[in-house]
Amino acid sequence: MQGRARRISTKIIRAIVNGENAEREQKARSLCAQLIHYIFNFFYIWNLDLKLYRGDDFLALRRDVWHLNNGAYTQSFQPADKSPSPASNEQHATTLVPMGSLGYSGSTFFESLDGKYIVKSLDRHFEHYFFTHELLTPYLIHMREHPDSLLVRITDLLQVSHTTLGGIFGTEPTHHVVMENLLCGTRQAGDASHCETYDLKPKDYFFPERDIAHGNLASQSVKNKLVDHFPGKVQISHEATEELVALLDTDTKFLADFNVLDYSLFLVRYPYTAEPTYAGPSQPAAQTKLAARPIDCWRTGVISSDEQWVYRAVLLDFFWARHKFHARTMSGIVGVFNIWAGQGPMTITTEPFEYRKRFMKMVQKLLVGRECDE
Repeated sequence: MQGRARRISTKIIRAIVNGENAEREQKARSLCAQLIHYIFNFFYIWNLDLKLYRGDDFLALRRDVWHLNNGAYTQSFQPADKSPSPASNEQHATTLVPMGSLGYSGSTFFESLDGKYIVKSLDRHFEHYFFTHELLTPYLIHMREHPDSLLVRITDLLQVSHTTLGGIFGTEPTHHVVMENLLCGTRQAGDASHCETYDLKPKDYFFPERDIAHGNLASQSVKNKLVDHFPGKVQISHEATEELVALLDTDTKFLADFNVLDYSLFLVRYPYTAEPTYAGPSQPAAQTKLAARPIDCWRTGVISSDEQWVYRAVLLDFFWARHKFHARTMSGIVGVFNIWAGQGPMTITTEPFEYRKRFMKMVQKLLVGRECDE
């Protein structure tokens, strides 16, 4: 497993650091050389070459909307002491930290050494196909038109640009997304163990692992991964509350318009200190509780009304589309099961606007002072 992680890490780093050079080299090859290259690479089972997908569009988004310095961005994927040679596998591999497999999707995760970015594999074909071919262009437009959007910022998309045996058999992922890391900077906010994370979805859906046979058919570790529970309420200023609801309302409508389901609110909280701690990808900004907050305040930190906590939030996992074949098949299976069981839909089989309605209801219940708006 360690060798597999090292191979994938190496290819990710090469694609990000040498993306423009690799594209120029590919264009400089003759048609015959390209054909030989594709035939040779088809037989690869491991060590699949990754390339930037629509790299210019992501570069423009990072530079013009999120104001990320491209040199600093690529430096996040290089050792701090020196710039590695593109041919050095060992040096490249040490710049990503494996995070293992999280959740149910089977995705593998890596963290950049400076903690600013997370790389997630998209192992399911229907998910990466939907994102690259249907949602990506609307996502880029939405993020340009709504710089304060709480959709997680995807800074690059990597893919294996040609068919390989490894991709067919699934020995290695063929698609990866590079995302902002909302936890960046929280390790400096006192004791890192006090930083709490919650992956929140509506609980009033049918979860087979939890609801069939009273949950006796699944282990507790499996059930713990289904949905997180946030203790208590999020207590923030009225202005911050209204802003959060408005941002989520806009973003969830966008997702529902494209039939997206099963996304979650990733909420982070950690003890408040007087010193600003954010050192993430965007321009540094202090934690704040003022009405006139910076545009990235839900990424840099919003202070609770009682000055006990700092909150951060983004929307994650918007790759599951209701109209795709896999989702429709699951809907059919659950529908047949519910003729007998009457359990209702799952988060992955319900209707997009129904999911949005329950999601926003969950958010309303989470916030102090919004219970009456259900």
